[in-house]
Amino acid sequence: VRFFPPASASPLVGVNYGQVANNLPSPDRVVGLLQSANITKVKLYDADPKVLRAFRGTDIEFVVAIPNECVRQMADPSQALAWVKSNVKQYVPDTRIGYITVGNEVLTGNDTTLVGCLIPAMQNVYAALRTLGLSDKVEVTTANSLAVLETSYPPSSGRFRRDLAGPVRLLLEFHERTRSPFLINAYPFFAYMSEPKHISLDYVLFRPNAGVVDPGNGLHYDNMLFAQIDAVYAALEAAGHGKLIVKVSETGWPSKGDPQETGATLENAQTYNGNLMKIVAEQKGTPKRPDCALEVYVFALFNENLKPGPTSERNYGLFKPDGTPAYDVGLDCARLGPASTGGQSSSSSSDSFDNPNDPSSSSTFSSFSSAT
Repeated sequence: VRFFPPASASPLVGVNYGQVANNLPSPDRVVGLLQSANITKVKLYDADPKVLRAFRGTDIEFVVAIPNECVRQMADPSQALAWVKSNVKQYVPDTRIGYITVGNEVLTGNDTTLVGCLIPAMQNVYAALRTLGLSDKVEVTTANSLAVLETSYPPSSGRFRRDLAGPVRLLLEFHERTRSPFLINAYPFFAYMSEPKHISLDYVLFRPNAGVVDPGNGLHYDNMLFAQIDAVYAALEAAGHGKLIVKVSETGWPSKGDPQETGATLENAQTYNGNLMKIVAEQKGTPKRPDCALEVYVFALFNENLKPGPTSERNYGLFKPDGTPAYDVGLDCARLGPASTGGQSSSSSSDSFDNPNDPSSSSTFSSFSSAT
Protein backbone atom coordinates (compact mmCIF):
# COMPACT_ATOMS: atom_id res chain seq x y z
CA VAL A 1 0.00 0.00 0.00
CA ARG A 2 1.38 3.40 -0.97
CA PHE A 3 0.33 6.75 0.45
CA PHE A 4 1.94 9.26 -1.85
CA PRO A 5 1.39 13.02 -1.68
CA PRO A 6 0.23 15.17 -4.57
CA ALA A 7 2.73 16.04 -7.29
CA SER A 8 4.66 18.59 -5.28
CA ALA A 9 6.78 18.49 -2.16
CA SER A 10 5.93 19.94 1.23
CA PRO A 11 7.82 23.13 2.12
CA LEU A 12 9.17 21.13 5.08
CA VAL A 13 10.81 18.58 2.76
CA GLY A 14 14.27 19.37 1.45
CA VAL A 15 16.83 17.38 -0.49
CA ASN A 16 20.54 16.70 -0.14
CA TYR A 17 22.27 17.79 -3.35
CA GLY A 18 25.45 15.71 -3.56
CA GLN A 19 27.69 15.88 -6.59
CA VAL A 20 30.00 12.87 -6.42
CA ALA A 21 29.35 12.05 -10.05
CA ASN A 22 30.52 12.87 -13.57
CA ASN A 23 27.15 12.78 -15.33
CA LEU A 24 24.98 15.27 -13.46
CA PRO A 25 23.13 18.16 -15.12
CA SER A 26 24.51 21.66 -14.69
CA PRO A 27 23.20 23.60 -11.67
CA ASP A 28 21.19 26.01 -13.82
CA ARG A 29 19.19 23.07 -15.17
CA VAL A 30 18.69 21.74 -11.64
CA VAL A 31 16.98 25.04 -10.79
CA GLY A 32 14.11 24.15 -13.12
CA LEU A 33 13.93 20.61 -11.76
CA LEU A 34 13.54 21.72 -8.15
CA GLN A 35 11.13 24.50 -8.97
CA SER A 36 8.87 22.19 -10.97
CA ALA A 37 8.91 19.73 -8.05
CA ASN A 38 8.17 22.58 -5.60
CA ILE A 39 11.25 21.70 -3.54
CA THR A 40 12.30 24.83 -1.67
CA LYS A 41 15.05 23.55 0.63
CA VAL A 42 18.42 22.19 -0.50
CA LYS A 43 21.37 20.98 1.55
CA LEU A 44 24.85 20.99 0.06
CA TYR A 45 28.02 19.28 1.24
CA ASP A 46 30.09 22.33 0.39
CA ALA A 47 29.41 25.87 -0.82
CA ASP A 48 29.73 25.25 -4.57
CA PRO A 49 29.82 28.69 -6.24
CA LYS A 50 28.29 27.32 -9.46
CA VAL A 51 25.25 26.15 -7.51
CA LEU A 52 24.90 29.27 -5.40
CA ARG A 53 25.16 31.53 -8.46
CA ALA A 54 22.66 29.44 -10.44
CA PHE A 55 19.99 29.78 -7.73
CA ARG A 56 20.14 33.56 -7.41
CA GLY A 57 16.70 35.11 -7.42
CA THR A 58 14.88 31.89 -6.53
CA ASP A 59 12.92 31.12 -3.38
CA ILE A 60 15.00 28.01 -2.67
CA GLU A 61 16.83 28.11 0.66
CA PHE A 62 20.25 26.51 1.05
CA VAL A 63 22.19 24.79 3.74
CA VAL A 64 25.84 25.27 2.86
CA ALA A 65 28.57 23.20 4.45
CA ILE A 66 32.11 23.46 5.68
CA PRO A 67 33.53 20.00 4.83
CA ASN A 68 35.29 17.99 7.51
CA GLU A 69 38.66 18.63 5.93
CA CYS A 70 38.19 22.38 6.52
CA VAL A 71 36.89 22.25 10.11
CA ARG A 72 40.34 22.52 11.65
CA GLN A 73 41.02 25.72 9.69
CA MET A 74 37.81 27.29 11.02
CA ALA A 75 39.27 27.11 14.54
CA ASP A 76 41.23 30.18 13.38
CA PRO A 77 38.87 33.19 13.62
CA SER A 78 40.45 34.94 10.65
CA GLN A 79 39.98 31.93 8.41
CA ALA A 80 36.40 31.52 9.57
CA LEU A 81 35.71 35.14 8.69
CA ALA A 82 37.33 34.73 5.28
CA TRP A 83 35.26 31.61 4.59
CA VAL A 84 31.98 33.30 5.49
CA LYS A 85 32.85 36.32 3.37
CA SER A 86 33.68 34.16 0.34
CA ASN A 87 30.97 31.53 0.63
CA VAL A 88 28.02 33.30 2.23
CA LYS A 89 28.33 37.08 2.30
CA GLN A 90 28.90 37.46 -1.43
CA TYR A 91 25.76 35.48 -2.32
CA VAL A 92 23.11 36.74 0.11
CA PRO A 93 20.47 38.01 -0.15
CA ASP A 94 20.24 37.15 -3.88
CA THR A 95 20.73 33.48 -3.01
CA ARG A 96 18.90 32.38 0.11
CA ILE A 97 21.24 30.75 2.64
CA GLY A 98 19.63 29.76 5.93
CA TYR A 99 22.20 27.50 7.55
CA ILE A 100 25.89 26.66 7.65
CA THR A 101 26.78 23.14 8.77
CA VAL A 102 30.26 22.87 10.22
CA GLY A 103 31.39 19.34 9.39
CA ASN A 104 29.37 16.15 9.00
CA GLU A 105 29.26 13.54 11.78
CA VAL A 106 32.46 14.93 13.29
CA LEU A 107 31.78 13.67 16.83
CA THR A 108 31.58 10.05 15.68
CA GLY A 109 33.96 10.19 12.71
CA ASN A 110 37.25 8.40 12.21
CA ASP A 111 39.35 11.54 12.71
CA THR A 112 39.06 12.02 16.45
CA THR A 113 41.42 15.02 16.33
CA LEU A 114 38.60 17.05 14.77
CA VAL A 115 36.35 16.68 17.81
CA GLY A 116 38.24 19.32 19.78
CA CYS A 117 38.12 21.70 16.81
CA LEU A 118 34.39 21.45 16.16
CA ILE A 119 32.98 23.82 18.79
CA PRO A 120 35.67 26.50 18.35
CA ALA A 121 35.03 26.32 14.60
CA MET A 122 31.27 26.73 15.07
CA GLN A 123 31.82 29.62 17.48
CA ASN A 124 34.15 31.37 15.04
CA VAL A 125 31.77 30.92 12.11
CA TYR A 126 28.94 32.35 14.21
CA ALA A 127 31.16 35.26 15.28
CA ALA A 128 31.97 35.91 11.61
CA LEU A 129 28.25 36.04 10.80
CA ARG A 130 27.75 38.55 13.63
CA THR A 131 30.62 40.66 12.36
CA LEU A 132 29.10 40.71 8.87
CA GLY A 133 25.58 41.40 10.12
CA LEU A 134 24.23 38.01 9.03
CA SER A 135 23.68 36.18 12.33
CA ASP A 136 19.95 36.95 12.33
CA LYS A 137 19.56 35.40 8.88
CA VAL A 138 22.00 32.44 8.85
CA GLU A 139 22.24 29.80 11.58
CA VAL A 140 25.25 27.63 12.45
CA THR A 141 24.93 23.94 13.24
CA THR A 142 26.52 20.54 12.50
CA ALA A 143 25.08 17.23 11.29
CA ASN A 144 25.31 14.31 13.73
CA SER A 145 25.14 10.57 13.32
CA LEU A 146 22.75 8.75 15.63
CA ALA A 147 25.90 7.02 16.89
CA VAL A 148 26.19 9.97 19.32
CA LEU A 149 23.60 8.10 21.40
CA GLU A 150 24.70 5.56 23.97
CA THR A 151 21.19 4.23 24.59
CA SER A 152 18.17 4.48 22.33
CA TYR A 153 15.76 1.74 23.42
CA PRO A 154 13.16 2.52 24.32
CA PRO A 155 13.16 6.07 22.91
CA SER A 156 12.40 7.50 26.36
CA SER A 157 15.76 6.16 27.58
CA GLY A 158 17.76 7.98 24.90
CA ARG A 159 21.08 9.25 26.26
CA PHE A 160 24.24 10.68 24.75
CA ARG A 161 27.46 8.67 24.89
CA ARG A 162 29.41 9.22 28.07
CA ASP A 163 32.72 9.28 26.22
CA LEU A 164 31.40 12.30 24.26
CA ALA A 165 30.05 14.12 27.32
CA GLY A 166 32.47 17.04 27.08
CA PRO A 167 32.03 17.99 23.41
CA VAL A 168 28.30 17.22 23.48
CA ARG A 169 27.82 19.57 26.44
CA LEU A 170 29.64 22.35 24.59
CA LEU A 171 27.67 21.66 21.41
CA LEU A 172 24.31 21.79 23.19
CA GLU A 173 25.28 24.97 25.01
CA PHE A 174 26.15 26.51 21.64
CA HIS A 175 22.79 25.48 20.16
CA GLU A 176 20.95 26.86 23.19
CA ARG A 177 22.80 30.16 23.05
CA THR A 178 22.36 30.66 19.29
CA ARG A 179 18.91 29.02 19.09
CA SER A 180 20.02 26.75 16.26
CA PRO A 181 18.66 23.26 15.59
CA PHE A 182 20.26 19.93 16.46
CA LEU A 183 20.70 17.98 13.21
CA ILE A 184 20.67 14.20 12.87
CA ASN A 185 21.27 11.79 10.01
CA ALA A 186 18.79 8.94 10.48
CA TYR A 187 18.50 5.83 8.30
CA PRO A 188 15.99 3.11 9.27
CA PHE A 189 17.25 1.26 6.19
CA PHE A 190 20.45 0.26 7.97
CA ALA A 191 18.57 -1.10 10.96
CA TYR A 192 16.38 -3.22 8.70
CA MET A 193 19.33 -4.39 6.59
CA SER A 194 21.19 -5.59 9.68
CA GLU A 195 18.22 -7.43 11.24
CA PRO A 196 15.57 -8.16 8.57
CA LYS A 197 14.27 -11.19 10.49
CA HIS A 198 13.64 -9.17 13.63
CA ILE A 199 12.50 -5.78 12.31
CA SER A 200 9.18 -5.31 10.57
CA LEU A 201 9.49 -3.91 7.05
CA ASP A 202 6.11 -2.24 7.50
CA TYR A 203 7.47 -0.49 10.61
CA VAL A 204 10.43 1.03 8.79
CA LEU A 205 8.44 1.95 5.62
CA PHE A 206 5.63 3.83 7.41
CA ARG A 207 3.08 1.19 6.37
CA PRO A 208 0.17 0.17 8.61
CA ASN A 209 1.36 -2.01 11.50
CA ALA A 210 0.53 -2.71 15.13
CA GLY A 211 3.46 -0.68 16.37
CA VAL A 212 4.92 -0.80 19.86
CA VAL A 213 4.47 1.08 23.12
CA ASP A 214 7.42 2.70 24.87
CA PRO A 215 7.25 1.24 28.41
CA GLY A 216 9.03 4.32 29.74
CA ASN A 217 6.31 6.82 28.91
CA GLY A 218 3.44 4.92 27.30
CA LEU A 219 3.87 6.55 23.87
CA HIS A 220 2.95 4.46 20.82
CA TYR A 221 5.29 4.21 17.83
CA ASP A 222 4.28 2.93 14.39
CA ASN A 223 7.51 3.78 12.55
CA MET A 224 11.22 3.64 13.30
CA LEU A 225 12.16 7.15 12.16
CA PHE A 226 9.93 8.73 14.80
CA ALA A 227 11.42 6.41 17.42
CA GLN A 228 14.91 7.50 16.40
CA ILE A 229 14.02 11.19 16.55
CA ASP A 230 12.37 10.87 19.96
CA ALA A 231 15.39 9.03 21.33
CA VAL A 232 17.37 12.16 20.47
CA TYR A 233 14.77 14.38 22.13
CA ALA A 234 15.00 12.22 25.27
CA ALA A 235 18.79 12.55 25.24
CA LEU A 236 18.50 16.33 24.89
CA GLU A 237 16.11 16.48 27.85
CA ALA A 238 18.38 14.31 29.99
CA ALA A 239 21.25 16.66 29.15
CA GLY A 240 19.23 19.67 30.25
CA HIS A 241 18.48 21.03 26.77
CA GLY A 242 14.96 19.83 26.12
CA LYS A 243 13.94 23.05 24.36
CA LEU A 244 16.19 22.40 21.36
CA ILE A 245 14.58 21.49 18.04
CA VAL A 246 15.67 18.36 16.17
CA LYS A 247 15.77 18.41 12.37
CA VAL A 248 16.61 15.45 10.12
CA SER A 249 19.53 16.47 7.94
CA GLU A 250 19.64 13.13 6.09
CA THR A 251 17.28 10.21 5.64
CA GLY A 252 16.53 8.04 2.63
CA TRP A 253 16.39 4.58 1.15
CA PRO A 254 18.44 3.11 -1.73
CA SER A 255 16.64 1.80 -4.81
CA LYS A 256 19.35 -0.75 -5.54
CA GLY A 257 22.00 -2.61 -3.57
CA ASP A 258 24.34 -5.57 -3.40
CA PRO A 259 22.91 -9.02 -2.62
CA GLN A 260 23.73 -8.68 1.09
CA GLU A 261 22.02 -5.28 1.30
CA THR A 262 18.62 -6.64 2.23
CA GLY A 263 15.76 -4.30 1.47
CA ALA A 264 17.59 -2.10 -1.03
CA THR A 265 14.93 -2.23 -3.76
CA LEU A 266 13.16 0.27 -5.94
CA GLU A 267 9.79 -0.60 -4.41
CA ASN A 268 11.03 -0.04 -0.86
CA ALA A 269 12.72 3.23 -1.77
CA GLN A 270 9.53 4.41 -3.44
CA THR A 271 7.44 3.46 -0.41
CA TYR A 272 9.80 4.93 2.20
CA ASN A 273 10.32 8.28 0.54
CA GLY A 274 6.74 8.55 -0.71
CA ASN A 275 5.22 7.90 2.69
CA LEU A 276 7.83 10.08 4.40
CA MET A 277 6.86 13.01 2.17
CA LYS A 278 3.21 12.48 2.93
CA ILE A 279 3.80 12.45 6.68
CA VAL A 280 5.91 15.60 6.52
CA ALA A 281 3.32 17.31 4.30
CA GLU A 282 0.71 16.65 6.99
CA GLN A 283 2.97 18.58 9.39
CA LYS A 284 2.88 15.61 11.68
CA GLY A 285 5.12 15.63 14.70
CA THR A 286 6.57 12.67 16.58
CA PRO A 287 4.77 11.08 19.55
CA LYS A 288 7.02 13.01 21.94
CA ARG A 289 6.73 16.29 20.01
CA PRO A 290 3.31 16.07 18.30
CA ASP A 291 3.02 19.83 17.81
CA CYS A 292 6.49 20.28 16.31
CA ALA A 293 6.25 19.78 12.54
CA LEU A 294 9.02 17.57 11.22
CA GLU A 295 11.61 19.12 8.90
CA VAL A 296 13.50 16.59 6.79
CA TYR A 297 16.17 16.61 4.08
CA VAL A 298 15.86 13.52 1.89
CA PHE A 299 19.06 11.85 0.76
CA ALA A 300 19.46 12.39 -2.11
CA LEU A 301 18.55 14.46 -5.13
CA PHE A 302 20.49 12.38 -7.69
CA ASN A 303 22.05 8.95 -8.00
CA GLU A 304 25.80 9.65 -7.76
CA ASN A 305 27.84 7.26 -9.88
CA LEU A 306 31.27 7.99 -8.38
CA LYS A 307 30.44 7.39 -4.72
CA PRO A 308 32.62 4.65 -3.24
CA GLY A 309 31.33 1.74 -1.21
CA PRO A 310 28.51 -0.73 -1.78
CA THR A 311 26.04 -0.40 -4.67
CA SER A 312 23.46 1.26 -2.44
CA GLU A 313 25.67 4.33 -2.04
CA ARG A 314 25.22 5.14 -5.73
CA ASN A 315 21.45 4.62 -5.72
CA TYR A 316 19.84 6.91 -3.16
CA GLY A 317 18.65 9.46 -5.70
CA LEU A 318 15.08 10.62 -6.20
CA PHE A 319 16.17 11.43 -9.75
CA LYS A 320 18.42 9.93 -12.37
CA PRO A 321 21.12 12.17 -13.85
CA ASP A 322 18.91 12.87 -16.90
CA GLY A 323 16.32 14.44 -14.62
CA THR A 324 13.74 11.66 -14.83
CA PRO A 325 12.38 10.30 -11.53
CA ALA A 326 14.15 7.18 -10.26
CA TYR A 327 10.67 6.07 -9.13
CA ASP A 328 7.28 7.65 -8.50
CA VAL A 329 6.85 9.59 -5.25
CA GLY A 330 4.42 12.10 -6.71
CA LEU A 331 7.06 14.29 -8.38
CA ASP A 332 6.47 13.17 -11.98
CA CYS A 333 5.82 16.74 -13.03
CA ALA A 334 9.44 17.66 -12.27
CA ARG A 335 11.60 18.50 -15.28
CA LEU A 336 15.12 19.76 -15.80
CA GLY A 337 15.45 23.36 -16.88
CA PRO A 338 16.75 24.35 -20.34
CA ALA A 339 20.22 23.16 -21.29
CA SER A 340 23.08 25.64 -21.19
CA THR A 341 26.76 25.59 -21.97
CA GLY A 342 29.04 23.99 -19.43
CA GLY A 343 28.65 20.79 -17.50
CA GLN A 344 28.65 19.56 -13.99
CA SER A 345 31.82 17.84 -12.95
CA SER A 346 32.29 15.64 -9.98
CA SER A 347 33.09 17.29 -6.70
CA SER A 348 33.88 16.06 -3.24
CA SER A 349 31.14 15.40 -0.70
CA SER A 350 31.48 14.87 3.01
CA ASP A 351 28.36 12.96 1.58
CA SER A 352 12.14 -5.15 15.46
CA PHE A 353 9.56 -6.63 15.49
CA ASP A 354 9.82 -10.23 16.79
CA ASN A 355 6.18 -9.78 17.79
CA PRO A 356 4.58 -6.53 16.63
CA ASN A 357 2.23 -6.65 19.61
CA ASP A 358 5.04 -7.03 22.14
CA PRO A 359 6.27 -3.63 23.36
CA SER A 360 9.27 -5.24 25.04
CA SER A 361 10.90 -6.14 21.75
CA SER A 362 14.09 -4.11 21.92
CA SER A 363 15.09 -4.68 18.31
CA THR A 364 12.34 -2.35 17.17
CA PHE A 365 14.32 0.67 18.28
CA SER A 366 17.86 -0.62 17.83
CA SER A 367 20.52 -0.56 15.18
CA PHE A 368 20.63 3.19 14.65
CA SER A 369 23.00 4.14 11.86
CA SER A 370 23.55 6.68 9.13
CA ALA A 371 25.04 6.78 5.67
CA THR A 372 28.43 8.34 5.31
